[in-house]
Amino acid sequence: MNIALIIAGGVGARMGQDIPKQFINVYDKPVIVYTMEAFQKHPNIDGIEVVCLDGWHEVLYAYAKQFGISKLENVVCGGVNGQDSIRNGLLDIAKRHNNDDDIVLVHDAIRPMVSQDIISDNIRVCKQYGNAITVVPCTAAMLKTYDGLSTEEQVPRDNLKTTQTPQAFFLKDIIEAHKEALEKGITKSVASCTMYIELGRKLFMSIGSEKNLKLTTPEDIEIFKALLQAKKDSWMH
Repeated sequence: MNIALIIAGGVGARMGQDIPKQFINVYDKPVIVYTMEAFQKHPNIDGIEVVCLDGWHEVLYAYAKQFGISKLENVVCGGVNGQDSIRNGLLDIAKRHNNDDDIVLVHDAIRPMVSQDIISDNIRVCKQYGNAITVVPCTAAMLKTYDGLSTEEQVPRDNLKTTQTPQAFFLKDIIEAHKEALEKGITKSVASCTMYIELGRKLFMSIGSEKNLKLTTPEDIEIFKALLQAKKDSWMH
């Protein structure tokens, strides 16, 4: 089974909105619904689990019903940080799925433009190598600063990749990794991929896209709207 674990535990402080950014409406549909729909319509995704802010669970279930997200299996509360929230979701998934070949795709709720191709390649690479981190090439000039104001040092970009989500793992492997991380005092890793690196594990890369945008600022919402409109326009031809 391939299960999407959508992480929607953030409050979205940088958006300057009263509601969490994953619940902001864009063209009469909440951001998180676009995200769930991407996994709902993928033929190789069998279930969806959401880690959600406390107090928003019933809202999420209502949206799932309204927009036909029939693959939604459960909604659980987030933790004190991202690593904690992911672990909460994984342990809940493991109550229902415990086969050795079960794969979980950890994905940000605020990446609503994830494509079917990105999901497919994530699953393919994970099946072949044991895990898969969605990445794009680093195209910008990379500068290192120590004071936040000035720089005298560049980082060659040829070997650099920018990570995205989804990030896929065999369920049993990532649960075991989370347990090892706790034992070693690794508790604040910003993503599953960074936790694996901190544990000294090798990661494998799958293909991402610049369109697989993470919505963190109001400007990102404007870009998201433009991408949706461009998609809409292409359907008309």
